[in-house]
Amino acid sequence: MVTAITQGIKVSVEATYQAEYSSPHQHHYVFTYKVSIENNSAHTIQLLRRKWEVFDAGLSTKIIEGDGVVGQQPVLEPGKSHHYVSGCNLRSGLGKMKGEFYMERLQDGQVLAVEIPEFQLISDIFDN
Repeated sequence: MVTAITQGIKVSVEATYQAEYSSPHQHHYVFTYKVSIENNSAHTIQLLRRKWEVFDAGLSTKIIEGDGVVGQQPVLEPGKSHHYVSGCNLRSGLGKMKGEFYMERLQDGQVLAVEIPEFQLISDIFDN
């Protein structure tokens, strides 16, 4: 698990290779990742959107942007947290992701860029 803290907002991510949904011979590797967002700041915040950079072992880099996370734009009061699980497909079986959440501080409308720490996506074919 990797963690980053931006202005009191803690983001932790843990990735898992999903061998049962992957087809290495067809260059299809599936990963899930669990994200935890903890608001340790003194302000209520709302997650507005996200931006991910997905690196696929030198094959490609994709930028993925969109509103919210898994269809939600959660509001987090001080001391509260939000957890979700999402997924990513790679062609190489080896990659990494990182990004930012854009969150609005509801008290004054300030938008914060909150770091999503870089994490590795490694399939079990590299364990042999």
